[in-house]
Amino acid sequence: MRILHTMLRVGDLDKSLNFYTEVLGMKLLRRKDYPEGKFTLAFVGYGEESETAVLELTHNWDTSSYDIGTGYGHIAIEVDDAYAACDAVRAKGGKVVREAGAMKHGTTVIAFVEDPDGYKIEFIQKQSGADTYSA
Repeated sequence: MRILHTMLRVGDLDKSLNFYTEVLGMKLLRRKDYPEGKFTLAFVGYGEESETAVLELTHNWDTSSYDIGTGYGHIAIEVDDAYAACDAVRAKGGKVVREAGAMKHGTTVIAFVEDPDGYKIEFIQKQSGADTYSA
């Protein structure tokens, strides 16, 4: 068994696709409209679905926004340099909501950015040590 994807409902598919592909550097892997159901599915990721977990962006045509549930946490992405990743997101118009720095009670360098719908994405800086906890 393996994780295939995480699904997020998005209010504006074009804005979300721009964020995940242009700001975070993912690739649009596939997209399909379902006219009878009035929704579109778009899959984005850093690698092929056969090899890595990806994100499924679900756009219901008649819904422009969603409330993010209190049980939702975040998506985590490993980066070489969290400080540089935040700078790159900011330079492309993205929103950094927690600047890069050591996590509370640990040494792992993390940061958080937010997509157009308010979903949090955690950057975890790659390191060689054993302290790789995600909060």
